Amino acid sequence: MAERTRVAMWSGPRNISTAMMYSFDNRPDCFATDEPLYANYLLSTKTAHPDADEVVDNHETNLESIISHLTGPIPDDLPVWYQKHMSHHVAEDANLDWLDGLTNCFLIRDPREVLLSLSNITDVVNLWSMGLPQQVRILSHVVETTGKEPPIIDARDVLEDPVGMLSVLCERLEIEYMDEMTSWEPGPRDCDGIWARHWYDSVWKSAGFSPYTPREGQFSPEHDSVLKEAIPLYNELWSRRLGA
Repeated sequence: MAERTRVAMWSGPRNISTAMMYSFDNRPDCFATDEPLYANYLLSTKTAHPDADEVVDNHETNLESIISHLTGPIPDDLPVWYQKHMSHHVAEDANLDWLDGLTNCFLIRDPREVLLSLSNITDVVNLWSMGLPQQVRILSHVVETTGKEPPIIDARDVLEDPVGMLSVLCERLEIEYMDEMTSWEPGPRDCDGIWARHWYDSVWKSAGFSPYTPREGQFSPEHDSVLKEAIPLYNELWSRRLGA
């Protein structure tokens, strides 16, 4: 039996996380799961996201059951399981020991671009909603328990060189790179959560990774203070990214 790999990709919001999930879902040897902690997060935080009640009603909310599933057998008896995770779905004081059964990696994005996008869709904009402190905490746990640096990839690097970055990532994950990872059919995918209709419009229109273009715009003074908090955390992650 081939080695089983459970990939947990930890991202913040307003990143290329869904495109990355589609990239792995397009592999014939991979099962992909969309934000399995989302329903628990909505229930515990009462965050007013679109169709929050429907998400809670239709997805598992019990954290122990979710963890048992994510660390258990890979669905469809496939060798690779890609789990798309949002780091802000992890509570500040959550026990992270369950991550030891996963191959953890991280997807980061320039916090200025994250803030410009995030502030357009929600009034809840702070350092924690960006997921950066949680990413740093998860990274520290992984390094402490494994003694190794896990893969960190930056969205801009991926968009500028999808083949190169995905090849390096797969090498670090000890799985084969496949050409199918750089393109896919436009439209919804079976791996999508039921919330996809509210959030995935742009990626549904895509057939692969779009070329990188800087995000332009201005945000309010209070968001400027959030950016100042975010930059040192991002810079620490960025300095440790693949290709640095």
